Amino acid sequence: MNLNLKAKAENTYDAIVIGSGISGGFAAKELCEKGLKTLVLERGRDVKHVEDYITANKNPWDLPNRGRVPKEELEKHYPKQSRTGYTVKAESKHWFVRDDEHPYQEVKRFDWMRGYHVGGRSLMWGRHSYRWSDLDFEANAKDGYGVDWPIRYKDIESWYTYAEGIAGIHGMKEGMPQLPDGNFLPPMELNCVEQKLRDSAKSKLGRIVTIGRTANLSVAHNGRAACQYRNMCIRGCPFGAYFSSQSTTLPAANATGNLTLRPNSIVYEILFDKDKRKATGVRVIDTVTKEDIVFEAKVIFCCASAIASTSILMNSAKDVFPDGLGSTSGELGHNVMDHHFRCGANAEVEGYDDKYYKGRRPTGFYIMRFRNVDKASERKEYLRGFGYQGQASRGNWQHAVKELGIGEDLKAAMQVPGPWSVGMTAFAETLPYHENRMVLDRENLDQWGLPTVIFDVEFKENEKRMRKDMMNDSAEMLEASGFKNINTYDAQSWPGLGIHEMGTARMGKDPRTSVLNKWNQVWDAPNVFVTDGACMTSASCVNPSLTYMALTARAADYAVSELKKMNL
Repeated sequence: MNLNLKAKAENTYDAIVIGSGISGGFAAKELCEKGLKTLVLERGRDVKHVEDYITANKNPWDLPNRGRVPKEELEKHYPKQSRTGYTVKAESKHWFVRDDEHPYQEVKRFDWMRGYHVGGRSLMWGRHSYRWSDLDFEANAKDGYGVDWPIRYKDIESWYTYAEGIAGIHGMKEGMPQLPDGNFLPPMELNCVEQKLRDSAKSKLGRIVTIGRTANLSVAHNGRAACQYRNMCIRGCPFGAYFSSQSTTLPAANATGNLTLRPNSIVYEILFDKDKRKATGVRVIDTVTKEDIVFEAKVIFCCASAIASTSILMNSAKDVFPDGLGSTSGELGHNVMDHHFRCGANAEVEGYDDKYYKGRRPTGFYIMRFRNVDKASERKEYLRGFGYQGQASRGNWQHAVKELGIGEDLKAAMQVPGPWSVGMTAFAETLPYHENRMVLDRENLDQWGLPTVIFDVEFKENEKRMRKDMMNDSAEMLEASGFKNINTYDAQSWPGLGIHEMGTARMGKDPRTSVLNKWNQVWDAPNVFVTDGACMTSASCVNPSLTYMALTARAADYAVSELKKMNL
């Protein structure tokens, strides 16, 4: 065989998936299980389940500097990601890229939290998993911001059920239309103070406090062990008790014999045949050998995360589309969204000193949206709404330190739990503003000679007006429960910090106003699918990852069907 033909054959697949995180892992599983020889390209290093979770079983005293990263290291390597200090810590910093090695620019502050490795942010996510409702899918059409979603809840309902069955989501069924119930595993329990908050909020204010619906297994599921209540999830779970690409989707894909996983492979361009009007493959930089390699496939799934997937589209087919593949609508790179949060209230709790709880539960409570859900809850000051994530707990042994005791008295004091407290922060929706955008900076290149990203994104007046209610409504619920010394706070929030980047390649009904159609296909190249956060047309106020899973499974099913019909 001609060597060139042999090399081409070895680099040709039925499908290519760009990225191996929540969306990419799901795409790999679905495509492989449907019989497609699938290449998954991950720009970062390989991470193997269990053996590469290097801090998973370390005690606090095993970490240097009591788990704190030295200021000098933060300033040198993580100057942007450490601005609020809640992600880059000794037990987890190896999951986050170094800002100095992977630079970007900001017209306005944007806190871009990234992890470049197999599994992506499926190893680092907060695991809250909620269905969207038609309150979300119809919002743009009703208030005129953005464009109308091309789908409704009924179009994705069965795919939510499917995704929940794969991931394993625990939760309580509440029967509320703004937060549809799901295919739940048995719920983890609210503690006694949280139950008091639930009872009071419902009876006095008509608001629903439920357990946070997270992708932590409350029971063994699909060969994975149940949660051990360690609450060390961000280190990587050696029990497979939370959903990640490593624990669930990549092993399923690999079991088919159809998966080829290639780490250290930066996709920087989708190759486009302008005569056939379809993609033919991708161009990759091998970060180890520095080779420039072409891989070909019949179908391509962009699952590299909202900003990364759009960066690849912007860098592709520029001889046909000056602003990149998918740019004919003028919306590629626009409508960047994230949730704003770090705003709520906390309180002290009396009367439960004889009660405690077992273990370190890896979730808290969730309060579903109650503003602007109907006429009775309508607010004139702002559009859309917010929900809350929070937790009640007791202080630990550290409360005894300030007592300055010695000997037997100190030992006794350190065995008594501290006082109860409860707190919550709101997660709120951002409107899809066209002027909130990302662009490629072709002057400031990265270490691979590729364009970097410039963000021009901000929260606007609608989001700012919402924050007053985000504080006051949380205090109102704590007061209704009889809790004491209530304190409201607004610690400020900036785009990116919620780690829920959405938009940049939105779905829609019209190629003149959107990048993708209702099946997540790029209008300009129907064999290219985008199913990560880039595809989102609005932001809702709930965490988006479950919707990514459902949309990915739906798009993969459609793609395979269209391939069989010879339409792709």
